[in-house]
Amino acid sequence: MKLSDFKIKVDNKFYSKIPEEKIAKYPRTYDPESKLYNRDEAKLMVVHKKTGEIEHKLFKDIINYFDEGDTFIFNDTKVFPARLYGNKEKTGARIEVFLLRELNEDLKLWDVLVDPARKIRIGNKLYFGPDESLVAEVIDNTTSRGRTLRFLYDGDHDEFKEKLYSYGEAPIPDDVRSVRETEEEDHERFQNIFARHEGAVTVPVAGLHFSRELMKRMEIKGIEQAFITLHAGLGNFRSIDVEDLSKHKTDSEQMFVTKEACDLVNNSKEKGHKVCAVGTTTLRAIETAVGPGGFIKEFDGWTNKFIFPPYDFTVADSLVVNFQMPLSTMIMLVTAFGGYDLVMKAYAEAIKGDYLFGTYGDAMLITD
Repeated sequence: MKLSDFKIKVDNKFYSKIPEEKIAKYPRTYDPESKLYNRDEAKLMVVHKKTGEIEHKLFKDIINYFDEGDTFIFNDTKVFPARLYGNKEKTGARIEVFLLRELNEDLKLWDVLVDPARKIRIGNKLYFGPDESLVAEVIDNTTSRGRTLRFLYDGDHDEFKEKLYSYGEAPIPDDVRSVRETEEEDHERFQNIFARHEGAVTVPVAGLHFSRELMKRMEIKGIEQAFITLHAGLGNFRSIDVEDLSKHKTDSEQMFVTKEACDLVNNSKEKGHKVCAVGTTTLRAIETAVGPGGFIKEFDGWTNKFIFPPYDFTVADSLVVNFQMPLSTMIMLVTAFGGYDLVMKAYAEAIKGDYLFGTYGDAMLITD
């Protein structure tokens, strides 16, 4: 398939971008006064692969499609405060730095994006914090925006990370930043309730719909909860600039699959129960860790797996996702899982109906 196949067709009109009014600026049930929202009360479109039926529900109704012994797989990566603002030496120019990943703990090397990039060269020093007490030096210039920074800090690593993160803020996407209150409230909303392992620069958004109440109801019903870790990066959100999808390369992301997760998932499969992947990052992770017979195995490493139609999935038979943007790698994965024609029909229905797209948008369950 080609890149242009992933525009969304609605009544003979092709959308390469979602209309602005269809993108969620904040969670659907967000209450500005209490600053709380009911995570599990977004809209849920249920798409049945075998029959082509499409249902319209609330997200908390998802539990009705699963039974005792079924397993949900969650990505428990935790978003860290990756966006920093600093000043350039001598000129004092304000520079935005987006932390991508730590390259070396001992040397305190970080792979970052900088903006404006044209002002930053090898050898420049950047100062962070209200008293400019944290200093970094640019030691490599790898791409038009990418840089490697060496932080000049004499304390131990944990002390350094605490100081670095205290100067950062939640990397909230630009299309929802207009409703932010405080950094703490922002960061709490932009985090899954089961997030445990720090390392992501963007939240796996499908997990945002799971409330503590919903997960407790799942537990009571006997639905198992397995957790893997894939530290979600920005690669999935980069635009694809080739028509031939086989030539597109994605960024590598670090991931971990434990024996405990393998045992839960593989036991469900052996007994003929459903396995549901929560989010595109989870689905890519388990397809990276799959072994013979569709069973997953322990994994500790990196993945740059890019999935687009046609593709035979071997682990999950159900998938929970938010409504993704046209021409994105995520919508390609979703159409590969649910079937191109059916998923595109569902997306057209979402655009015409009362569904919201994006980070705080509504959800889709694809199941048999």
